[in-house]
Parts: sequence; structure tokens; C-alpha cells
Amino acid sequence: MGEMYIRVAEDENEEPMEIPSEDDGTVLLSSVAAQFPGACGLRYRSPVSQCMRGVRLVEGVLHAPESNWGNLVYVVNYPKDNKRKMEEMDAASAVKIKRGIQKTSDLIVLGLPWKTSEQDLKDYFGTFGEVIMVQVKRDPKSGNSKGFGFVRFADYETQVKVMSQRHMIDGRWCDCKLPNSKQGPDEPLRSRKVFVGRCTEDMTAEDLREFFMQYGEVTDVFIPKPFRAFAFVTFADDQVAQSLCGEDLIIKGVSVHISNAEPKHGNSRQMMERGRFGGVCFLCNSLQYFVFKTYIFAFCFEEEILNVVERFTQSGQHYCIE
Repeated sequence: MGEMYIRVAEDENEEPMEIPSEDDGTVLLSSVAAQFPGACGLRYRSPVSQCMRGVRLVEGVLHAPESNWGNLVYVVNYPKDNKRKMEEMDAASAVKIKRGIQKTSDLIVLGLPWKTSEQDLKDYFGTFGEVIMVQVKRDPKSGNSKGFGFVRFADYETQVKVMSQRHMIDGRWCDCKLPNSKQGPDEPLRSRKVFVGRCTEDMTAEDLREFFMQYGEVTDVFIPKPFRAFAFVTFADDQVAQSLCGEDLIIKGVSVHISNAEPKHGNSRQMMERGRFGGVCFLCNSLQYFVFKTYIFAFCFEEEILNVVERFTQSGQHYCIE
């Protein structure tokens, strides 16, 4: 029998690829796996019953159904674990494509000492990488520093590294981040933290850290205790965080949804009106009196409020949430 080819695809709706058969009409599984790594078999849709049927596999050799491969399209079978890994890789690739090419931006440097000059700023940040612009903002009348400035790097990786840490400049701690003016007037402030929903109890902080490291540097992972089916992941780069928002990703075989961890500005008052965190009362010497109302602003998270409550509990005082 002369050499012939069978049509093989990963999915029925995809364009098939022709795989060569052997002289006896069989097809080696290795020939299929060479074009579809991880393949463990083939299946096809029966023209009669319209049901999927498996192709007989004996010691690495695939045998034609009814001794004739015909003009059917054969679909590749993968082990379940292998297929899951491929889905995770596809999701990761899609997000990376979404991110596109990263460009450097002007970074604002907050908390500068009054004496810091542009040369001081350039000398300091030059230790991280090539600096292409520095500026210290000054009062136009007095010429005194306003306590902040701007810096821009040639390399994006350097920018990410600089934003991921605080900086001691001329004896004072300074922060370096993207200025809020980079967003439009109707956009929320960009956060480096994302909300991971639909988590399962077997997902550990280390599991999440290892998974999200493929997208960028992870600076923190928070899983509430007791478990509440969600987590927070913080990246060094806010652009990485924003690129993931809205994605459904596969972690340990489970689909999780990624969204922005920052509540919208208008939600804080609505939260108050619902009474979620209305106020805190204390009992002291059998007298109950009102101390203060806790208002939840745009960048306060539930776990932070719980930490405050926990500190009051440890101090021996009683409290109640209205």
C-alpha cells in the first residue's frame, strides 16, 4: 500500500493537518504526537450514529476504523492533566498578548527633601538603570523645592523595579509611582492589587504566588481567614494588575475570576448607608458610649478594618458593629 495521509485536528472546527500513515495503513502515535505534543490517541465522529468513537490503539500504533481511514477528520485526545496545563498556558499567553509592548512612563517621586537637587536625583536613580529625564518641581517665585519631582527610565524593567520599593534619598523615605494624571478624569486610580474570586480551600498563598509570577513580580498574597473563597494578589507593576482584570484563569484546575481590588469612589458612602461598617461602640466601666464613626474610603479594604477590630479585641475592650 502506498503512502497516504489522514486528516488530524485538535478540534472538529479547526483546520486539519495531514499525518502520514505507515505502509500497512496504520498510523504511529509518535507521528501524531510530533505535531500535537502530549497526544495520547485519536477519536472521530461516526457518519452513521453521529457519536464520537475512539480509534483503536495497540502498543503505540493506531489502526484505521473498519480498515479504512476514509476522508474523516480525526480529533486528538489528550490526558486530562495535560489538557488542563495547556488551557492554563493558553490563558497566560492570551493575557500576555493583551498586555502588549510595555513602554516607560514618567514616575512621580514623592517626599523629596527640600535640599535634593536634580543631580542628586539622577545620581541616586542612576544606580538602578539608565535615566533619561529627572525634574524637581520648584515654586516659580521662591525657587524652593515643592517636595516632589519626576524621573523617567530608558528600560521598562528598571521602572518596575523602582516602583516596587521605597527609596531613601538624602536621609528621607520617598515613594516612586505612576502619577494619577496618567489616568483619565473618569478612570479610577490604578491599583497594583487584584481581587481573585472563586478560590478553593486547597489554594495556598504559595500556589497563587507561583501562578501569578508568570505575569510579573508579585509583592504580596493575602487569603482571608477564615476562608471566604477569595484572595488578593499585589503586583510590583500596576499595568500587570490592570491587564489581568476581567480575565478568567485556570488555577489548579479551577476557573478563578480576576477583578480590580479597589472599590469605586462612590461605593464607600453606599456601604455606609447599608450599615456594613456603621460605627464602633465600646463598653468601659459598664458605661456604653459612642467613640467614632468609621467611614470607608476608596482604598480601604475589609481585611484592614478587621485588623483594626482585632487590635481593639486584644486590648481587652469590647466592641460592637452597628
